[in-house]
Amino acid sequence: MTAERAGTTPSTVEEVVRTELLRALGGWRGTVEAAVPIVLFVVAWTITDRLRTSIVVAGLGMAVFVVVRLLQRQTLVHVTSGVLGLVIAAVVASRTGNASDFFLPGILYNAGLAVVFGVSMLVGWPVVGFMFGAVTGDVTGWRSRQGVRRLFQKLTAVLLANYVIRVVVQLPLYLADSVVALGISKVALGWPLLGVSVLGIGALLAAGRTPLTTEDLAALQARTRPGDAADAGRGTPVA
Repeated sequence: MTAERAGTTPSTVEEVVRTELLRALGGWRGTVEAAVPIVLFVVAWTITDRLRTSIVVAGLGMAVFVVVRLLQRQTLVHVTSGVLGLVIAAVVASRTGNASDFFLPGILYNAGLAVVFGVSMLVGWPVVGFMFGAVTGDVTGWRSRQGVRRLFQKLTAVLLANYVIRVVVQLPLYLADSVVALGISKVALGWPLLGVSVLGIGALLAAGRTPLTTEDLAALQARTRPGDAADAGRGTPVA
């Protein structure tokens, strides 16, 4: 059980990173909400061979998830990112008239993230470090601790591998105009691949217990006041 689930303040760097990554991923529900519209698009395209129809079917699938979350009064953070991605993909594909272009924004997005994560590692400012800094309130303080910086380099490298693999696999399929293969690869290289990465990250985090500084602990305790915890309890349940 993580410190956050137990209602206590994390005491190590690894606990903070683990908690924030789990929050960012959105659990199993985020997995389904990301995958279903893509599956619907590919199925509709295979059956009808009509781009507009396929986009509408995918959009309706996403709309169902939005309505369900609204009815349950749950956060729209994770589904909103899916809606935005779907809208961008639909606009691009509609303008070109090419179904393969439905997947182009995702490929470019992953390529961009690969560049950002790769450059951050090359210059010694790994992206995961900024995630940690945003939580503790000291955006750059972690970099002065050599062991922590090495840990963040490794974690950033694991996430970087996700983006590189997706581009390497999907770009040739896009250039070959293989819509069905693109859909299958997007689903397979989405949350399933990220799940494998999470296991790798978990192994890295389990291997160490790097204590937080006094300043980090104070910042975290300020973020987990009783009132905040009560508000957090009304958010999205953790799967």
